[in-house]
Amino acid sequence: MALTDLPLDQLRSFRPDVAEPADFDDFWARTLAESRALAAPPKVEPAATPITQLIVEDLTFSGFGGEPIRAWITRPRVDGPLPTVVEYIGYGGGRGLPGERLQWAAAGYVHVLMDTRGQGGGWGSGGDTPDPHGSDGATPGFMTRGIRHPDTYYYRRVFTDAVLLIDSVRQLDAVDGDRISVTGGSQGGGISLAAAALHPAVSAVMPDVPFLCHFRRSVPLTPDNPFVEIGRYLSVHRGRVDETFETLSYFDGVNFARRIAAPVLFSVALMDPIVLPSSVFAAFNLCGSSDAEIEVYEFNGHEGGQTVQWLRQTEWLAARL
Repeated sequence: MALTDLPLDQLRSFRPDVAEPADFDDFWARTLAESRALAAPPKVEPAATPITQLIVEDLTFSGFGGEPIRAWITRPRVDGPLPTVVEYIGYGGGRGLPGERLQWAAAGYVHVLMDTRGQGGGWGSGGDTPDPHGSDGATPGFMTRGIRHPDTYYYRRVFTDAVLLIDSVRQLDAVDGDRISVTGGSQGGGISLAAAALHPAVSAVMPDVPFLCHFRRSVPLTPDNPFVEIGRYLSVHRGRVDETFETLSYFDGVNFARRIAAPVLFSVALMDPIVLPSSVFAAFNLCGSSDAEIEVYEFNGHEGGQTVQWLRQTEWLAARL
């Protein structure tokens, strides 16, 4: 592998002019209000698993449009309420099988892993949440579904699911509603930026090699999927460039990062061909938090720090929750 972007000294000062719609806040306030009006109480059931030393539960909650979204809850067998880590999943993956991810619960946290609607067929052990919405002509994948307008774009539904999950998690007896953090790798990192910007109850944010940032730079310059899907779409729909990037500006992680007040711990990998380091630094350098740190993995690709980064997250989070 080789460096995929700017040198580190230039990345640390990279503060691009990222387009932001004038009605960004109104758009998201309207979106969330519409779905919250349709929400039902969360439903929690025991999960079928041979794991006995931790509690594993199957959560169904109301997401975008009141639609049912699935998640796993994994937590210690101790009295609550406990600090909680809400995790969002990378591109193409689903929540998998109950008990696949035990680290956060083993470290003393309630861990909530959200299924990503419509995904779960690209890697891992599958997902359980459909996305019951159609789209006009789109490139294979999820990046261009409904991209002709912000109201119909796929990630409007996903980001709304992510925010409303926090509403539901705060209703659980095991959860300390004042100590909720969000995290995720790649797509999950991008989702965590949106959730932290849109939900005031988030106390800490840990986006790991976050995807979905600085679309205008990432689409033409990133060598590997999924950003390539958008370029492929525009190679066919040649007259939709301005329209497409106008839609994407409502979902850009940089614009969410500007609105984050909670402490944030980013990570970035300088040999990443899927998420350009400059897109991560754009979000980090423009982040609104006064307590923002970034871990840099100079010789890693999109895998980033893996368990080394998780250990860093546990140390960092314990100091804040």
